[in-house]
Amino acid sequence: MPGKKVPDFAAPSTGGTFRLSDHKGAIVVLYFYPKDNTPGCTTEGAQFRDAWKAFRKAGAVVAGVSRDSVKSHENFKAKMAFPFELVSDADEKVCDLFGVIRMKNMYGRQVRGIERSTFVIDGAGRLVREWRGVKVPGHVDEVLAFVASL
Repeated sequence: MPGKKVPDFAAPSTGGTFRLSDHKGAIVVLYFYPKDNTPGCTTEGAQFRDAWKAFRKAGAVVAGVSRDSVKSHENFKAKMAFPFELVSDADEKVCDLFGVIRMKNMYGRQVRGIERSTFVIDGAGRLVREWRGVKVPGHVDEVLAFVASL
């Protein structure tokens, strides 16, 4: 819910423990994605990677979140040369904070999974914008334009 303070959280990531409170004063872009090494998630991550310098210039920290293990994240990050951390949320605590777990249709059957979503948190820890049910093409540019306008 935009305007609300986001509770602090900590979760394992490729760079050690990722804590929201460690980024106080910076804009935090959290993007939730279903699974490492899948086509849409690889494309989305590559687009965040390619725009990373522009996000940094705008004062933003980018982090990807999925339910994959830290080991899976480390391999994905290395393979794709991501300059940002990937957060492992195997217990779905961070997913629950943002309400991104949904029932989805996968090959004709219902499965529980992460709805591709992005959240922008300002330097004071308030949620300022959210995108849910994200379609990858053009999304990162839209997020960057929003972050640059803050």
